[in-house]
Amino acid sequence: MGAYILRRLLLIIPTLIGIMLVNFTLTQFVPGGPIEQIAAQLQGQGDAFSNISGGGAEAGGGAIEESYQGARGLPPEFIAQLEREFGFDRPPVERFLNMLWNYLRFDFGTSWFRSISVIDLVLEKMPVSITLGLWSTLLAYLISIPLGIRKAVRDGSRFDTWSSGVIIMGYAIPAFLFAVLLMVLFAGGSFWKIFPLRGLTSDNFADLSTWGKIKDYAWHATLPVVASTISSFATLTLLTKNSFLDEINKQYVITARAKGLAERRVLYGHVFRNAMLIVIAGFPAMFLGVFFGASILIETIFSLDGLGRLGFEAAVQRDYPVIFGTLYVFGLMSLVVGILSDMMYVFVDPRIDFEKRAG
Repeated sequence: MGAYILRRLLLIIPTLIGIMLVNFTLTQFVPGGPIEQIAAQLQGQGDAFSNISGGGAEAGGGAIEESYQGARGLPPEFIAQLEREFGFDRPPVERFLNMLWNYLRFDFGTSWFRSISVIDLVLEKMPVSITLGLWSTLLAYLISIPLGIRKAVRDGSRFDTWSSGVIIMGYAIPAFLFAVLLMVLFAGGSFWKIFPLRGLTSDNFADLSTWGKIKDYAWHATLPVVASTISSFATLTLLTKNSFLDEINKQYVITARAKGLAERRVLYGHVFRNAMLIVIAGFPAMFLGVFFGASILIETIFSLDGLGRLGFEAAVQRDYPVIFGTLYVFGLMSLVVGILSDMMYVFVDPRIDFEKRAG
């Protein structure tokens, strides 16, 4: 297992380089780069030259044309100055290599439009994404696995039928619509005001005791976490049920029952280990999906300032240091979580040997 993990770790480097190269290349052809963004702002604000702050970062791209759309009427010297500050006066290959060298040292530069380092910006938004990703995933697993097992054991019963209807209905409801429904019902809409409407903490959070902070955090996180869980909960429940049904009908289960083993021993001593493999395989995708991408609308509805909104706003503004910095961090985390998933395979079923498979 050690040799397999080492090979996977070594593959992280070329994989990250490939991801960054593809996205860096794409940005060279995307219209409306940061210089055009600034030019448009300047022309819309009139005399706004004093609002430009230098922040030459090596990361970034953007199609550099001889005449920027929206830059007509601005002095050519000013446009040339912006190119130097953003590093666009250098060849794309040189900018890409400088970006990789900086990123290998975890130097992601400074946001072009926020005047704050990218790493500080990510750390500032991280608590919201951790809340949505971690607790939503744990909640989905804690509910879906027991429910899926029960549905498999009672397959075809009335319980299985009506619970499947509820699950499918939950899967069909978009997360943002469910979030609005929760706000209307429980956040002071038209019914009860049980949970707060926005934010992860109260204004007096710093003055609370340790237990008070925990309760306040849980109080604020309940609605967004539940809203983020709804779709993954439905998928995971049906996946668990189908996985257990597939294992229950196999010969080794029939043999175990014929030997007189208790049903609970058969399910949790034999079936569980094999059935959980496919469920564990979906853990990284579920966690990263909620953590990185699926929370943009949830964050907007509950006024949470997390990585989802950060990535969206950076893409709109063409803030390339933020885009590439977060992409690098997210890609690295995805690859590491993939390795952890393989380790969980071995933990659940020690018979799996990735080194022999690789050989």
